[in-house]
Amino acid sequence: MDAKEQAAGAVRVRQLLIEPLVRLGLAKPSKLTVAQFDVMITDLCGKLAYMNDLNLSALAEQVASMPGGKGQDQFPIAAKILQWAAAIQPPPDDASPLFRAVFAHRLGQAALAEGWAPELLGYLRRSRVWPREYDLNQIRSKAEDARRQIVRQDEQVARGGMLSDADWNFRKARRQAQDKCQRIAALVAEAGAV
Repeated sequence: MDAKEQAAGAVRVRQLLIEPLVRLGLAKPSKLTVAQFDVMITDLCGKLAYMNDLNLSALAEQVASMPGGKGQDQFPIAAKILQWAAAIQPPPDDASPLFRAVFAHRLGQAALAEGWAPELLGYLRRSRVWPREYDLNQIRSKAEDARRQIVRQDEQVARGGMLSDADWNFRKARRQAQDKCQRIAALVAEAGAV
């Protein structure tokens, strides 16, 4: 998503999510100042700019049915809204600051160089947290299993055998995940964050 798309998306979030909730009477959370609330709304608009119109409307309906505060008349905190949004429409991998940070870090660079980036990407999609050492061991082990599977497939073809559709799909999905990881790393490099 380029800067122009991001700005247009943020405007859509304000129109389809924030403004309808304000018209319903939801107020700022009582623990926030007006300035803090404005920052929260601006941040939400930026983070949810990836969502399509239908899913933004669905999110607005969910937020309206689950307001915050003692009187149930306030905006829920941003963390809750982001959590609900991710369940309705997960953000694309290249829009996630976590994914970008991981693939800009030496950890992500090592994963790309050593061939376990697809498994790292899968882990990030599932957990949405920075991997710990235990997680990295599991990720590397999964990658080793995938490499062994590909070697077995290559040996089968070398003996004159054919690969099944499932085998081809496995190889294609892994190659696409590797390419996606490369694109995420390239986005970070282009932005000058590396």
